[in-house]
Amino acid sequence: MVWQNLLIFGAAFLAGAINGIAGGGSFILFPALMFVGIPPITANATNAIALLPGTLASAGAYRHEFDKDKRSLIQVCILGAIGGLAGAILLLRTPSATFLQVLPYLLLTATLAFAFSNKLTIWVEQQQSRFANLKELRTVLITILQLIVAVYGGFFGGGMGILFLASFALMGMTNIHRMNAYKVILTSCINAVIIIPFVNAGVILWQEGAIAAVGASFGGYISAYYVQKIDQILVRRFVIVIGAAMTLYFFIKSWIA
Repeated sequence: MVWQNLLIFGAAFLAGAINGIAGGGSFILFPALMFVGIPPITANATNAIALLPGTLASAGAYRHEFDKDKRSLIQVCILGAIGGLAGAILLLRTPSATFLQVLPYLLLTATLAFAFSNKLTIWVEQQQSRFANLKELRTVLITILQLIVAVYGGFFGGGMGILFLASFALMGMTNIHRMNAYKVILTSCINAVIIIPFVNAGVILWQEGAIAAVGASFGGYISAYYVQKIDQILVRRFVIVIGAAMTLYFFIKSWIA
């Protein structure tokens, strides 16, 4: 139906824009896909694929940041691809009923991570001094953390950008634009690699995914390009409200079911 396609396009545009600014676009598109009647696992898979062009568009706007440390970029992308693939396979082996039961807790985790991301980043930066003289241990802990976040991202992508930002802070990054650049390229790597198991399982709705991809691409590039002109506090508050509302909705739905 026309209204469904318009809803998906509008939600994807907004999701792509939010991802380019602060992250949390899945809070918008994923519920919209379920609202039009798409099953949860199919909606999750279609959401991940649809947002890929948007994150790539955002990455294009940040391309000047990628030349500064290509080695680290390649390393985190490989790690992200491995974890993302594992998470996607885990999702496909999870029954829809089980996923619906777990979904509210995933949304709650993502919403809390997003809402307290600034405090999380400050805490992470404070912990850096403790590991300053334990370089090898710090590297191992960061690697494990990023792998866990990548698995989470392959299973359910909501909020993974915030968790990746925290891991970048642990790596010693301080430039928020560089961190955002790494975030969007890493989420792009994860969303790209999980296409393989999702396509093989036939869980992607290509028509809805294509409509959402176009909307997310426009939103992602425009937001990344004009990021300095947008009030990020308002955007963050909007995402938190949406995340909280979706969390409450799916908790109530799981209790009723």
